[in-house]
Amino acid sequence: MDRRREELMAAALELFSTRDAEDVSIDDVASAAGASRALVYHYFGGKQELYVAALKSAAEQLESRLRPQGGGRPLDDLASGLGRYFDFVEEHAAGFAALLRGGPANRSGEVGEIVDGVRRRLFRLIQEQMGVEEPSPVLRATLRSWIASVETAGLDWLEHRDLERPALERMLVDQMVALLGVAAAYDADVAALLERLA
Repeated sequence: MDRRREELMAAALELFSTRDAEDVSIDDVASAAGASRALVYHYFGGKQELYVAALKSAAEQLESRLRPQGGGRPLDDLASGLGRYFDFVEEHAAGFAALLRGGPANRSGEVGEIVDGVRRRLFRLIQEQMGVEEPSPVLRATLRSWIASVETAGLDWLEHRDLERPALERMLVDQMVALLGVAAAYDADVAALLERLA
């Protein structure tokens, strides 16, 4: 990819992470990247195209980090994946914040699809790590709830940074176990899964 285009997307992500997309202008992006307005339009047809390209870039970077390393116990693999997730959060704070701030549940269109795509990929990875072919409704709701907790914890950590990362990651793994423990009372398959994970 063209280096100048990458710089424009990085500048855009930085701005989109702290302000609503509607409040960021092409001039803002050009100024932040030390570029001309014409150059932004050369690479991107307009602000929406730039916004979508920047979010896609952040999503692709995050997803590449989440590819499973494999070989360990499912909860160890989960903890390892969580570590890589928070590596991305830390190294690409602007991209992470822009990605999640850009996709509230009621947002539709390309932006919503990008965010939902990341969540679906994360869901599938967890499902594969746990050796589950087809999750039951109870397990599906449980895993999706946990993913939402991880996203929220990531944004909270970026905002405050008053909790040590390793402690936060351990807490989130423990939360997964606790959520599965609750779900097990409602679903025998989840109870069996929890025994396998123990």
